[in-house]
Amino acid sequence: MIQTETVTIPGHVHGYPQVAFGGYVAGMLARRSGADTVRVDFRRAVPIDTPLALPAAEPGHATLTDADGTLLAQAAPATLGITAPPGPSWSAAKRAAEAALASPKRPVTDCFGCGVECAPGHGLRLFPWPVPDRPVIAAAWTPDQGLADHNGELPPEIVWAALDCPGGIAAWVFQRMARGAVTAALTATQVQPVLAGAEYISHAWAIRSEGRKYTVGVSLSTRGGELCALAEALWVAPREQTQPPASER
Repeated sequence: MIQTETVTIPGHVHGYPQVAFGGYVAGMLARRSGADTVRVDFRRAVPIDTPLALPAAEPGHATLTDADGTLLAQAAPATLGITAPPGPSWSAAKRAAEAALASPKRPVTDCFGCGVECAPGHGLRLFPWPVPDRPVIAAAWTPDQGLADHNGELPPEIVWAALDCPGGIAAWVFQRMARGAVTAALTATQVQPVLAGAEYISHAWAIRSEGRKYTVGVSLSTRGGELCALAEALWVAPREQTQPPASER
């Protein structure tokens, strides 16, 4: 008989304060799912530093609950019907990351994905920003060894985490999504290993929007343009505000 597994998301793995980083949680469930392409739906905010349960599930599925059995997130086999637009060059992606760090519009946070306050190996330090004259967000990224396993390979939790923030920034820039939005669903597939110390290009683009819902695509590729992982994400904006203030547009 397979017993329920208990897991605790480390305190530094957060996006908003006290809320576990969505991409990391999704990758954790995708790894347990075992399917080639997985969709993870979030039902409630996942807390950090709190024991959570991973009940036994049918093959290809995974479920995360709190200690009382309240559903937080669930994973199931899925398909991806998107194709990534051509990615930018390494130099263009590097310039975009540099622009992100220099921009006064970019929040300075300790977000596990895009936070500049995270020390190397303690966060992704992935800094996506618009590419001039193209409808894409991009970043050059060299994963730190502290993110990898003993073989130097990034686990699914980290690969899926890298597919999170770029999509949110794409929705914010191209679809005028409000600050404070959250990842409601993430569907992704990984097609080749992602290694610490290697050079990668992340790019993201808007797909569609309706009301408070924003759908975006995110790709992670090698410096030479070979696809490593692809995702479609659904972001949902807070009810009280559906677009950023004029001062932030």
